[in-house]
Formats: sequence, C-alpha cells, structure tokens
Amino acid sequence: MKILLADDEKSILLTLGDALAGAGHEVHKAESGEKALEILARTRVDCLLTDIRLPGISGIELLRRAKTLDPDIRVIVITGHGSIESAVEAMKAGATEYVTKPFLNEDILIRLERIGRELQLADELRRLKGELATRYRFEDLVGRSDAMQRLFDQIRSVARNDYDVLVTGESGTGKELVARAIHKNSSRAAKPFVAVSCAALPETLLESELFGHEKGAFTDARERRLGRFELADGGTLFLDDIDDMSLGTQVKLLRVLQERCFERLGGSQTIRVDIRVIAATKIDLREKMEKAAFREDLYFRLNVVPIHIPPLRSRPEDVPVLVEHFIRKYGAGRNYQVEPETYEAMASYSWPGNVRELENAVKRAMALSTAPGVLSRKYLVPSSLGVPASAPSGPVPLKDVVAASERSHILNVLNMTGGNRTRAAEVLGISRKCLWEKMKAYGLL
Repeated sequence: MKILLADDEKSILLTLGDALAGAGHEVHKAESGEKALEILARTRVDCLLTDIRLPGISGIELLRRAKTLDPDIRVIVITGHGSIESAVEAMKAGATEYVTKPFLNEDILIRLERIGRELQLADELRRLKGELATRYRFEDLVGRSDAMQRLFDQIRSVARNDYDVLVTGESGTGKELVARAIHKNSSRAAKPFVAVSCAALPETLLESELFGHEKGAFTDARERRLGRFELADGGTLFLDDIDDMSLGTQVKLLRVLQERCFERLGGSQTIRVDIRVIAATKIDLREKMEKAAFREDLYFRLNVVPIHIPPLRSRPEDVPVLVEHFIRKYGAGRNYQVEPETYEAMASYSWPGNVRELENAVKRAMALSTAPGVLSRKYLVPSSLGVPASAPSGPVPLKDVVAASERSHILNVLNMTGGNRTRAAEVLGISRKCLWEKMKAYGLL
C-alpha cells in the first residue's frame, strides 16, 4: 500500500517509517499538516497515519481535508493525548482506526494488513460491478465461479438443440431460471414458456392442469379447459419438482414425451403438440427408481441432456456478485454498501437455502438495517441471527431445551419469510402479538 505518515516526532517518522517500508509498503513522510497536504495533492495514497497534534494544521483538520480529496482514503489517527472526545471527533471525521501512544509498530502493521484486505476486496467489488452485466451474468443467472461459467456455457450449448432436459439441484439454486435461460436462447424463444409445479397439486388436479379437460369430465368441469401442454405448443414446458409426480401421471407423461400427443381428460380426440420439455428435480431420481417410486423409462426419457446446478456453499466466490445483483434488483437505485468483514462471514456460511436464502437475506437487510446505506451483518448472515450452537453435553432442564428449540424454529421461519413477522406468525400458527412477545423473550428484537 501507499502510506502517508504525518507526525512531528522524528523518532516515530524514523522507526515506524522503517517498519512500514520493511513490510513492503511505499511510505511518504511529513512533519506537519501542511507538508502532508502537499503530498496528498500530488500523490494518491491508500492510508494516512496522522498524529492529532501537528504543527500548523491539526491532525483532525488534515483528516477532513484528506477525505475531501479522496473519500476512499483510510485514516489511522495516532495521539499521545487520548480522550473519548478526541476519539469521537476523529471517528466522526472519518477515521478508520484510533491508536494511542505508546504503541507497538507490530500493532500498526496488523491494522494496516486488515485495511489492505479491505481495500483489495473493495477493488474487487468495483471490478465485479463493472463485469456484473456482462461476463458474470447470463439472462437472470449470476455467478463468477468456474462452476457457474461452465453452467452458462452448457446452457448456450443445450439451447441450440431441441432435446428434452433434466435440471438437477437443491431447492433454491435457480432451476427455473436455468429453464428460462435455455428457452430464451433457443429457437422457441418467441413461443410460450409454461411452468407448472408437480408438487403444488394433487394427482387429479395435476393431470387436469397438464392435459386439460372437456366439459363434464368431472363434477366441477363446467367448460373445456386447455392444459399446459396445449398452452406451451411451439414453446417450452417446464415441469418443476418432477420427483413429486405420482406413478399414474408418470405413465401419461411418458407417452407424451414419446409421441408428443395426448387426450384431454374426458375426451377422445388426440391432440398433437410441438414442445420441448424441461424437467427439474431437487433429489436424485435414481434413488426413487430403486424404491420403485419413479419410472426408469421416464427417467431416461427426461435425462437426455442433464444439467446440474451446484449449491451456493460450493461456490462462495459467487456471494458478493449475487449480493450486488440483488442490491441492484431491489435497492430502488440506492447505493447500499456491505462491509468486507460481512462478506467474509457470508462466504463462510453454508447457505442451506442456496440463492433463494441469500436473496431473502439481502431483502431483509435492506428493510431492517438502520445504518444509512450500509447493510448490516446482523441481517445478511443468518448465523448472526442467533441460531444456537450444538447442544451442551451435560444435563439440561427440559424447559431450556424446549425454549432453545422454539427460538431456533422461530429464527428459521423468520429467515424463510425474509423477516416478515406477519407471514412468520401465519406459518407458526400464532398471532403477530404472540410472535412479538416470544421474540422479545428470546432476545430477537
């Protein structure tokens, strides 16, 4: 780093200056505030180390002017006359660190090492912002990791052909986004993209949803209704959570995949469609096949082109890019910032809910953070919300175990609902007032 050391004590300029240079820093020295300003006017430095008491311009005034010249400059204030008032004044003026004399040179070097990491990460984030709209983004998918770059290449390749695709990945990884990206980059892009969740509907309703029905086909069938296969004609049909489809519906789906034709429920007319089918599963279908819960012939029909989305925990380098993406998406033009230490904590968290959990965390942080323009680690890192660690080894009263379990469950639901207490209360089956009282009792407010 480039460092400007401003102090009227020659011994500090000599000894600390030598220590800084010995650690590999480029050091500029000044014995007064005026001399320091002259250096700042012609040389951009990464960090200013200044005594508060300087001949002429004070260290606090030097700090203010340095911040005016370069808002990104880091400042460590050094003083032999430390007081709460001077520390508060320095921090309000924009100081990064506050050190009292006497100090160890090693302490300064440690602080500078931390600042260096912050500057490196800040430079990386600026670069990421510039590349977010191009290299690290493909349609609505975002990622800089090698795994995501390979996924983007695979989507481009798959989109050029018309084979059926099976997308695998944990919940929250973005399987529908992958399906939409394939559709948008295919020859079917001008035709419909129709999505249906196989987990959201019971077997009878799912068949009607997929194949449609004729008037009078069942009690509530008051008129003919077109199914998703017909609605997707010419385009792409996305079957999410295919692993939740019943065996009976699997048989009918297999016929459509083989022959591209079907009959509506209650009808006899054979309907032919020109569609591409993209299916998605959150589990390994081969395990269901071994339990006779999923048809082997359907699996091989769907798995013509397999695409796997890696979980977020295996690509922590994607976390900053995704955060920037969600800030742009939901920040309404506001320039939110994230502290480097927060990014480090986010990268080490396992993100069991994957990108969806991260997206909710960013929205929660924007809604609840109190510091202007800064997204709080408290809301960005789920583990900071107070999820209890492993259970103690010794005997524990039952009421404490129940309380810890309840607290943990409330936290999980709050995380799932993005901090929305009304929705969380509905999921928990309690009133909003009751939820508030429990959050207060467990120290969650």
